[in-house]
Amino acid sequence: MTLKLQFGDVTVHRIIEDESPFEEAQRFLPDLTDELLAENRGWLEPAALEPGTGKLVFCFQSYIVQTPHHTVLIDTCVGNDKHRPGRGSWHQKKDPRYLRSLAAAGFALADIDVVMCTHLHVDHVGWNTRLENGAWVPTFPKARYLFAARELEYWTAQHARAPLAHFGDSVLPIVAAGRADTVRSDHALGDHIRLQPTPGHTPDHFAVQIGRNQTDAVVTGDLIHSPIQARYPELSMRVDVDPVQAAATRRAFLQQYCDTATVCCMAHFPSPSMNRIARWGAGFRCDPIT
Repeated sequence: MTLKLQFGDVTVHRIIEDESPFEEAQRFLPDLTDELLAENRGWLEPAALEPGTGKLVFCFQSYIVQTPHHTVLIDTCVGNDKHRPGRGSWHQKKDPRYLRSLAAAGFALADIDVVMCTHLHVDHVGWNTRLENGAWVPTFPKARYLFAARELEYWTAQHARAPLAHFGDSVLPIVAAGRADTVRSDHALGDHIRLQPTPGHTPDHFAVQIGRNQTDAVVTGDLIHSPIQARYPELSMRVDVDPVQAAATRRAFLQQYCDTATVCCMAHFPSPSMNRIARWGAGFRCDPIT
């Protein structure tokens, strides 16, 4: 299981919170037909699709990027102590694995300089905050938190119409603490990290390009969830804000990195989660880095 890669003076670490079967493939991907699933079951099982249940296997993880100038944590998973009724094990989770994974990789909470959230869904913001004396406080005491400006604006408006628990406990406390920086989704952080606009899953979703003068690696966020979406980029998942835009973004992204040396660090692919992209018929395949 690859947990760390080196690219010159940059190191990329995976910090795993959980890896397990998540949801039935055809519920998660509404346009996935019985025939298409049957045709692909052989190569999806068992790593990406649980035999018997038909559930997609997902990893929930952060990526930490160490450059000569910054230690950047990308996406913060589900978090502990959060009120998530109806979300199974996410509800009031009390699991030491994430913090232990950080420590095992050699990081203290105070080592993180910047937290980037590729988008503001529940499983990408959870460890932004932790519960301390009954209040939600920033988990990473020295970090600035970077949010795409239009993404934050969109979810702020949604929260005003109908309160979103994860936004209230994992995003707004960061804003209230004065720790949020809003940026364009093509922002650059120094000369080793650049944001890449990848809208569709959410309005101002971004990927994160890593490398000086070239893109050695890219963290995808949720522009793609499962390897079957690489073979069939038009398969959009059920909560994409704009499924048509998400499909176009996914195909363009995969085309951009196809047959290059760039390592794509997937948010939810099963371990090892880091892949290079190659052509597969009218679509693409993801070849794991081991």
